[in-house]
Amino acid sequence: MKTKAWLMAGVTALVAASAALMGCSEKSNAKGSAKKAPPPVPVLAANAVERPMAVQVRAIGNVEALSTVSVRSQVDGPLLAAHFREGKDVKKGDLLFTIDPRPFTESLKQAEANLARDKAQLENARLENQRYEELGKKGVASPQDADKARATFAALRATVQADEAAVSNMKLLLGYTEIRSPLDGRTGGLSKHAGNVIKAKDDELVVINQVQPIYVTFSVPEHYLPDIKRYLAVGSLAVEAIVANHDELKALGQLSFINNTVDVATGTIQLKATFPNTDCTLWPGQFVNVRLDMTTTPRAIVVPSQAVQTGQKGEFVYVVKADRTVEMRPVVLASSRDGMAVIEQGLRAGEMVVTDGHLRLVPGMKVDVKTSISPAATAPAEAKAP
Repeated sequence: MKTKAWLMAGVTALVAASAALMGCSEKSNAKGSAKKAPPPVPVLAANAVERPMAVQVRAIGNVEALSTVSVRSQVDGPLLAAHFREGKDVKKGDLLFTIDPRPFTESLKQAEANLARDKAQLENARLENQRYEELGKKGVASPQDADKARATFAALRATVQADEAAVSNMKLLLGYTEIRSPLDGRTGGLSKHAGNVIKAKDDELVVINQVQPIYVTFSVPEHYLPDIKRYLAVGSLAVEAIVANHDELKALGQLSFINNTVDVATGTIQLKATFPNTDCTLWPGQFVNVRLDMTTTPRAIVVPSQAVQTGQKGEFVYVVKADRTVEMRPVVLASSRDGMAVIEQGLRAGEMVVTDGHLRLVPGMKVDVKTSISPAATAPAEAKAP
């Protein structure tokens, strides 16, 4: 009996110990479960908005003068004077240089004297030929004498024509001693100064650039060409040029030229825009940032650019749902500019997207939105075509 009582007491104690151990295990599991539930991740977010956005192409352009003329002399001789200040504007027809005209003046006088002499001889030959024709009709003069008089008259007439050409040529050369501007433009530095002996066609005297209006040449990827041609057929396309590192220096112009071939080496098409440049903002040889406005999308879905992330399958955003969990959603990016991204597919206006804190997120995780910003309040109504 004592043995049986002892066994019953042992079993009771063992059951009690097992129950205690099970209670401790349940408490431990409950604590473990509480530790595994992560707190909401703090993020920044913004609402997608619907707004008009300009479709643009951006590129780097180079400013070119509308016309460039290298001024050279047509005659040899000493340079007497330059009649302008280098680096200043000149008008078409303004006197630029004077070459010593004296040798050409004397040669012109000589040519004119030869012309006067030969004209007198021509008149005498004409009268002589006329007399022999009359005598020949009467049978007094021989045919040989009449033929000789006629030949002398014809030869002197040709001589006079040659003298007249010589006089015209000398007047032309004398005119070349005054070099005038062939266009309105801005002069560069003088290459020759008064006292230098100028060699015709070899010595460059000055370069004149026409800067009002002026060109900006730039290239864009060839896949833009169909859209540019389509929009240009409807109306003119505006182009803005911004001087590098000086955003306040801007010029507005119009697209005026599309090259007739695509560069096969680079896959780009060359374009050219014309700017009035009345204030001389643009300068030949300068590099500028170019913006070509093609059209405007009236109802574009816009979010901050930092909301768009790139994964193995392309662009995506984290959308904050009503229960404050996030959804990883693929999107199609149409364009981006100045910190704003235009979403072509995958997002609706009013949906909230994460703009900061992506690294700690996984789909389904709860988030704590600290700040919500709207792209409509911070960005201009423009976008750049990709």
